[in-house]
Amino acid sequence: MKITAIAFVGYPVTDMARARAFYEKLLGLKPGEIWEHEGKAWVEFDIGSGTLALSNMSPDKWKPSPDGPGVALEVDDLESAVRELKSAGVRFYLDPMDSPVCRLAVVADPDGNSVVLHQKAKAPAS
Repeated sequence: MKITAIAFVGYPVTDMARARAFYEKLLGLKPGEIWEHEGKAWVEFDIGSGTLALSNMSPDKWKPSPDGPGVALEVDDLESAVRELKSAGVRFYLDPMDSPVCRLAVVADPDGNSVVLHQKAKAPAS
């Protein structure tokens, strides 16, 4: 077996309209493929070479959780993103912190799923 890419990361949601408002209006993601049937939906957001999918198709078996899937979204300015989300009342699981390779913060989407905001550390000048 040879894995060549991550096809998508999926997040279960309970209220698709509320979830889409968070991901589209607050995070600025643009929806790509959308499948809807009888009140259930699958919505994909293409981000670079990856895809983040939201779904409410299996609420009895696939439940939102801060301990569930995790996606890290690369941002160009972490401090600005944090200010924007805090002013919108978004809950933070982890305030901005530094690691040797990045700066990151973890927020909750409307269902409590963890979303990492990530900014790679700048390479040292040589």
